[in-house]
Amino acid sequence: MPLKNPDEIPKIPKTRKKKAEAAIKAIPQKKPDKLEYIVKTYFDYDSTAKRQYFTISVETVVEFTSFAYEITYDVIRDKKSIFIVLMGLKAKSNVVANVKPARSEIRFDDLLGEVTVNVVKQDGSINSAVYSFNTVARTIKLLREFKPEKKNNRLFAKFEVDQDRFTFEE
Repeated sequence: MPLKNPDEIPKIPKTRKKKAEAAIKAIPQKKPDKLEYIVKTYFDYDSTAKRQYFTISVETVVEFTSFAYEITYDVIRDKKSIFIVLMGLKAKSNVVANVKPARSEIRFDDLLGEVTVNVVKQDGSINSAVYSFNTVARTIKLLREFKPEKKNNRLFAKFEVDQDRFTFEE
């Protein structure tokens, strides 16, 4: 079919949306451990909504110079576990270029007790941490970090509590 005078418009195939469940079930290829993401947890008070949130921030270790990127994600939540499936990067519209890592914040307003946070990459690798959330004492404790038992699972994320970012209602 010549492109100069086409008889019919060529059909462009639709891209498939990646499913979060498929990433959790996928078996990753064997790769060495490499730190790629830092997962920070902290209290965040939104003064406009007048609500207290537990925020889980996922950011890359690598800093980008030309564009500001945002990490796209899907969240699957059970009673005592949260799966954050990292879907990719999306460029943010920024006038001035800054040197900073790609970042996304996920807010929750009802986390209590021990909660397991699982970060899942598209290749199927999973890193997990168990946090203890206490709203009365205003504390978040990282109890342990671990790699769940899975074939070819590797370490790619570091978990921490960011005390410097804690904000509360005055």
